[in-house]
Amino acid sequence: MIDRRSIIAGAAALAAAPMLAGKALAAPAQKQSSLGSASFPSGFLWGAATAGHQIEGNNTNSDQWLLENVQPTITGAPSGDAVNSLELWRDDLDLVKSIGLNGFRFSLEWPRIEPEPGMFSCAMLDHYKAIIDGCRERGIAPVVSFNHYTTPRWFAAQGGWLHPDASDLFARFCERAAKHLASGIAIATTLNEPNLPRLLPFVLPPQFMGGLRANLAAAAKAAGVPRYLVANTVLPEDVPALTAAMIKGHKSARAAIKAVRPDLPVGFTLSIADDQPVGPNSIRDRMRAELYGDWLAVARDDDFVAIQNYERILWGKDGRLPAPAGTPRNFRGAEVYAPSLAGAARYAYQATGKPVLVTEHGVGTDDDTIRANLIRDGLRELLGAMAEGVPVQGYIHWTLMDNYEWGAGIGHGAFGLASVDPVTFKRSPKPSAQVLKAIAQSNSISPI
Repeated sequence: MIDRRSIIAGAAALAAAPMLAGKALAAPAQKQSSLGSASFPSGFLWGAATAGHQIEGNNTNSDQWLLENVQPTITGAPSGDAVNSLELWRDDLDLVKSIGLNGFRFSLEWPRIEPEPGMFSCAMLDHYKAIIDGCRERGIAPVVSFNHYTTPRWFAAQGGWLHPDASDLFARFCERAAKHLASGIAIATTLNEPNLPRLLPFVLPPQFMGGLRANLAAAAKAAGVPRYLVANTVLPEDVPALTAAMIKGHKSARAAIKAVRPDLPVGFTLSIADDQPVGPNSIRDRMRAELYGDWLAVARDDDFVAIQNYERILWGKDGRLPAPAGTPRNFRGAEVYAPSLAGAARYAYQATGKPVLVTEHGVGTDDDTIRANLIRDGLRELLGAMAEGVPVQGYIHWTLMDNYEWGAGIGHGAFGLASVDPVTFKRSPKPSAQVLKAIAQSNSISPI
């Protein structure tokens, strides 16, 4: 619905500026790593991530498709063909292999697999099984997200995650998908960034919620229902109930998947910043508890904690502070801070005691040099955290190729390791892909 990775960071200056008038609190500057050459553990997972709605195209039965195609909308350009991965998934796997990666994170599209309640498509389950088998044939570990935001239109039309049966319906889907697919999956996640609704009110301008209300109302009218609810842009008053439902849904889904294959590692992905305190009486710890606390508690019962990091957040005594001037920026003007990944990993491990898997990390920019530097410097900092004892199992970059970004369309502020021709859909690796390839193939970072 929004380009949430960059708008979360990009709104920081707008959100913080009014409260900082007349104040002079110093923010931590970007630091340089003192690490030299070091290696990652044997068996470390190197991958790239995608999400079904953002790459497959024409996901017409999804909740998001309706939001994109009613008026008024807050979604920007509709996803349309996206990058046609529903047809070109073999090209995607060949691209992963050509970059020298041994892991590929992709999602199942619930709207395709269960287009009507209780009606499961064997053809679509076979489609995703072919992708899993294609990964295995290429020596790539399939990291499968059972849900990456989008739900069937019928699910959203009956109230989404606020419907009394939502968690049971999600568990039923996961059980059916697991019976068909789990034998070939390497790692499974149930939900993608279910804590995102907690983050949005702190970083989005107030007028956004008005636009969201109008968009959801238009979708409800088009669907002929009183309320239409989705998972990744949520009205503030719905967040507590939705969070409780999604926690129940994750637990039920985890149990359903484990019942099919007990040895399959299962977790969920958490959107987590590198939260840093600035000055006396910083609210950092309170904000950590609010943004992540309930989900970190859930992760303690999972097989790992999966983190998705794009930024640091500086917290003063009154709220979020702007980043220091003169630091690298993404396409929306937000800070690109390489040590943030290591900071997030340290906190996630400290809070859960579980091994860490990086399932997303990247930057939206048309300057591929910024991406290349972030990969190299971010991984060097991550190695530093690992040397301190943080058990990190793998690094999966967001994203494999330029795709449909929520609210930003295709090709705007691109996150991909490869570009995609909008007409032919040809995938072309960028120089940053070669940087990641060199690190993955050597399983190490060279000195600065």
